[in-house]
Amino acid sequence: MCNQPDSPVGERFSAAVHGTARGWRLLIDKQLKHLGIGQAGWMTIAMVAKSKEAMSQRALADLVGVEGPSMVSMLDRLEREGLVTRAPSSTDRRVKLVHLTDAGTTLYQQVKEQANAVRTSLLGDIAPAQLQAATELLELLRTRIEEQL
Repeated sequence: MCNQPDSPVGERFSAAVHGTARGWRLLIDKQLKHLGIGQAGWMTIAMVAKSKEAMSQRALADLVGVEGPSMVSMLDRLEREGLVTRAPSSTDRRVKLVHLTDAGTTLYQQVKEQANAVRTSLLGDIAPAQLQAATELLELLRTRIEEQL
């Protein structure tokens, strides 16, 4: 057990999680540069595409991890580029729901293809049991973090 907050393995772990998450996003971002979309844009498009129902701007901002005004600016840009549309909610006209356009869906497929290639190159030779254990640990930590937010 690592119950000492300043233990060497605890410090290494937190640095590894932070550095890995940052490096993962940067690597995917590098692979997507030719598509002309940056990290915030592709993350926004991916979240909309993966959602089973239309998302509000607020919910989308929370998922992407940005403030509301930043999301509005991002959606303004993505809408100008023809990748998303926003429409009032049928239950609350103050809420705008975000939808991908056909062009946005096409771009998402390209993003997904590139992200899958990165994932395959990084994880392809890792034993399934090792990957499963690491995934479960990260999911547990995410749950604990969300409970404290």
